[in-house]
Amino acid sequence: MAVLGFIGVGNMGGALARAAAKKVSGPSLLLANRSPEKAARLAAELGGQVSDNAAIAAEADFIFLGVKPQMLPGVLEGLAPVLQARQSPFVLVSMAAGTSIARVRQLAGGDYPVIRIMPNTPAAIGQGMILYAPGENVPAAALETFLDSMGAAGRFARLEERLIDAGSAVSGCGPAFVDLFIEALADGGVACGLPRSAAMELAAQMVLGSAALALSDGRHPGVLKDAVCSPGGTTIQGVRALEKGGFRSTVMEAVIAAYEKNFDLK
Repeated sequence: MAVLGFIGVGNMGGALARAAAKKVSGPSLLLANRSPEKAARLAAELGGQVSDNAAIAAEADFIFLGVKPQMLPGVLEGLAPVLQARQSPFVLVSMAAGTSIARVRQLAGGDYPVIRIMPNTPAAIGQGMILYAPGENVPAAALETFLDSMGAAGRFARLEERLIDAGSAVSGCGPAFVDLFIEALADGGVACGLPRSAAMELAAQMVLGSAALALSDGRHPGVLKDAVCSPGGTTIQGVRALEKGGFRSTVMEAVIAAYEKNFDLK
């Protein structure tokens, strides 16, 4: 069984650790965080082991770097001597936005195997969309082990590394955009007289069901939208209001703004 070590167990690192715990636990799941108390709480929840950065760098087969991009240089420079001293193979797994595989290697001080990933928070409940781009020297067997160990996180999509930032602007940032939409739908329901709890349930389940239908049906979203819009009906009037407010253009601008921010992080 592969040993998975998580350096940083915040929102994203914690979500992936929860998914990993469905396949590995105990001494095979190592957790470290700048705040040791957070790592201890997660270890108690998942049955993993509290560790530290250096121990994970020395022992883990897959070293997950769950720290913010601006913190990554300091973390990797501190780990470089430990990685250099290792005799056993390992893979660095970076989820730092806007940080290339080449940059991770430079900071780590060696031409190490790196898998660049961009997960999203639904991975915590097995419904994530995880983008990944393996470096050219990641062994096929190691990549297979990684995908198997993390399979409980959700759906995986392999992309060329040059497309990771664009994909992240959709699926990585998207949960926040969708959460705003759910909140706005529920607010509209409350304005129409629904209790808050009912409005939230209706909005969230509607989004869940609509997404599942889009994935399973295969038809263009515009066709699915048309199927709901009866001539002279209520839905088309709502669509008209959304179009008047620039709904589609605003969503596109949100994705583009998130994508362009990546270039400030490099």
